[in-house]
Amino acid sequence: MAKLQEFFGAACTVDNVIFGFDEGDLKILLIKRGEEPFSDEWALPGHFVYPSEDLENAAVRVLEEMTGLHNVFLEQVHTFGEANRHPFGRVITVAYFSLIKIADYKLQPAGIAKKAKWVPISEVNNLPFDHSEILEACFQMLKRLVRTRPVGFELLPPKFTLTELQHLYEAILEVSLDKRNFRKKILSMNLLIDLNESQEGVAHRPARLFSFDKGKYQEFLSDGFNFEVKESKSKSKMRVSTSTS
Repeated sequence: MAKLQEFFGAACTVDNVIFGFDEGDLKILLIKRGEEPFSDEWALPGHFVYPSEDLENAAVRVLEEMTGLHNVFLEQVHTFGEANRHPFGRVITVAYFSLIKIADYKLQPAGIAKKAKWVPISEVNNLPFDHSEILEACFQMLKRLVRTRPVGFELLPPKFTLTELQHLYEAILEVSLDKRNFRKKILSMNLLIDLNESQEGVAHRPARLFSFDKGKYQEFLSDGFNFEVKESKSKSKMRVSTSTS
């Protein structure tokens, strides 16, 4: 039977999966590690929890210390505890995720983060530790949430087109959506405000601009909704690779 002291030999970390949407791409925030193990490799922003620190406080602190991002709401997703997930010993990590508008934040890498950058999720692979598994778990959580809560609007600028909104949902759900059905579904929810404005400085025909109704938005956050739209038959399903090799 194990001695009581042996149960206090494990360390605890937090890892943050931060999603952003920019130029039609769903992106993920990565840092270039400046310490072993996996020094100089790109990974999720994560580090150890202090012995006297709460998990949520640690997640916020680590994100700010490594990337300069603050006032970011983080939601706990899952705990990862494979016995050999860390080369230095038994380390249990708790994963958090968030959705932010990339344009609203400036990256300021520091601490063990030599660099920080946004990477299209479709280009992410070969992450160290079990970070690919952590990213996939958070990505699946995002897919579930986007069907039941209007979380997608948190990734868009204050004024957006219906096409931009559709591209966001397609990027998250990894499908091509039927344009007519998507617009019918979105407009029937009475969640959007037609600003009676159009795009400026575009080469194509300017599209109408919309914003979301904050009152309705809060109602949906509280009550939830069912967002199901038919996929397009003319376009193939998109794929995102977060696997290791």
